[in-house]
Amino acid sequence: MVSISANTAVADDVHAHSHEEKRKNAIKGAFFSEYIDMFDIYLPVVVLSPVLFYFQPPNLSTATETILASLVFITTLLGRPLGALLFGIVADKLGRRKASIYSVSGFGVVTLLIALLPGYQTLGVGAYILLVVLRFIDGIFLGGGYTGAMPLAIEYSKKEKRGFVGGLIIAGFPAAYVSINLVTMLMFALFPLSGMDSPYAQWGWRIPFVIGALMAAGLALYYVYKVSESEVWQSESGEIRQKVPLHDLLKGKSARNLLQVLIMMSGFWLTQNIITIFLPTGVLLHTLHLSGFEMTATLIISYSVLFFSYIGSGLLGQKIGRRRFFVIVGPLIATLGAAILWALLHVPNLSLPTIMLLVCLLAVLVTSPWGVIVTYINERFVTDVRATGFGLGFSLSVILPSFYAFYMEWLSALMPFNLTAVVLLVLGGLIGTVGALMGPETKDVDFSTH
Repeated sequence: MVSISANTAVADDVHAHSHEEKRKNAIKGAFFSEYIDMFDIYLPVVVLSPVLFYFQPPNLSTATETILASLVFITTLLGRPLGALLFGIVADKLGRRKASIYSVSGFGVVTLLIALLPGYQTLGVGAYILLVVLRFIDGIFLGGGYTGAMPLAIEYSKKEKRGFVGGLIIAGFPAAYVSINLVTMLMFALFPLSGMDSPYAQWGWRIPFVIGALMAAGLALYYVYKVSESEVWQSESGEIRQKVPLHDLLKGKSARNLLQVLIMMSGFWLTQNIITIFLPTGVLLHTLHLSGFEMTATLIISYSVLFFSYIGSGLLGQKIGRRRFFVIVGPLIATLGAAILWALLHVPNLSLPTIMLLVCLLAVLVTSPWGVIVTYINERFVTDVRATGFGLGFSLSVILPSFYAFYMEWLSALMPFNLTAVVLLVLGGLIGTVGALMGPETKDVDFSTH
């Protein structure tokens, strides 16, 4: 009898250790999936922007150059919702792990193909067309990269740790941004850029793309050999997994949940875009006239701070509740955040340390919801549609806020242009708050019954 009890205890210990190992591996996989996803997303913005002339006809007007440059980034964004839908369905029907392996392998291959692209001198306008097409395809795979990985990690997390895990996963974004800037600075130092025939223009820019492709290959192998399928997903009956997730998402309770998430996320994407896209060029470069080095240093410091603030937001959301967190932070973004942005745009003669401090405060406040968002959206959907719901809720909501520059242009007919970004920040904070108020608290959701 004693022997049987001892054997049972040993078996329980082995099972517990195995489950803990699966949990850690799933969380690591989700963090690196976010890190590599963001590394690849920002490759054209940071690495390729200085040499887009390599792919374009010579002697273009400034307006045409701006449009062509924006297409490289926008096509990736447009591919993300499609990827979230396709790979969300794969994750809900075939498993989170398979969706992660397929999507990561896909964007690794496409990123490598971009690194091998010839320029305008070789292929003419076909070089630019190939770049845009590959970035669109890359966006599809990138959109699927986190659709499987993040639900898998959240489903493996203990209920009381889900807030920390969500914050840690999204911290992969600022970590990637800092990394890609440091890699690019190294490339510029090793391979100077001085015209079409310079080392950076011919092949220096290709090295970060190869690094991104190799990291994706490593992550795919990690999921193959180290990450186990979600036990929560496996516990669903085969009959449920045969359903079409999109059909269930568009009716009944799941449809209402998706609508609520889309409204909330549209608000927080709008505030996020003001900080991550408009702030660097519209504020730091064109309004405050920082040098390239000063702007890069300011952004690297602020993104380094964000790595820790995202984790802190996740922990705070776990303590006080995700919904309450959004309802508190949304109005703060619309008031305090808007005041800080107004100061950066209108107060003259700010010193560089003051600018750095204000940018850090603004970035921490305005982007703080993202430390809670990953966990919250996963908790809003039942298991059989969770990956599809998370993917669409996260990615589809980015489309309307991505046209923030057009909204600023329209608003400039009614007010000074520099005030338009402040107004959009207020609107985004309020929309995010309204969206959060439309939904329930989720921190006590039990995945085994949800």
